[in-house]
Amino acid sequence: MSLKQRINDDMKAAMRARETERLGTIRLLQAAMKQKEVDERIELDDAAVVGIVDKLIKQRKDSIDAFQKAGRQDLADKESAEMAVLQAYLPARLSADEVAAQVRAIVAEVGAKGPGDMGKVMGAAKQRLAGKADMGQVSAAVKAALAAG
Repeated sequence: MSLKQRINDDMKAAMRARETERLGTIRLLQAAMKQKEVDERIELDDAAVVGIVDKLIKQRKDSIDAFQKAGRQDLADKESAEMAVLQAYLPARLSADEVAAQVRAIVAEVGAKGPGDMGKVMGAAKQRLAGKADMGQVSAAVKAALAAG
């Protein structure tokens, strides 16, 4: 079953169970998916759906930070609940060691020599690790690998 179909089935299940918060988050995800399909006139595959989920989770993290700084724990909790629903649609994430190993392999493949090659390495890393690892973590691993190399 495709990820898109799983999300649709989960929406129906949330409707039947009257889980309003979960249903709202799933509908928000479906709206983002539909928007991308309409804007780019494409049919989303699982990789594209994972990219959208990643983007929505990043937005939630940013919102949580802002709400906590403003002293609005109630809103931060709501964003955290949405983030938990969204994370269920992500594939298993790589550990920090696995990310570092992948990054070292990518650095060797593209022949990167120093910090000036960060863009080249990140482009390759983004293609290979999108959806499998947090891109902030990947970026830190790339910086470390290029500084060491």
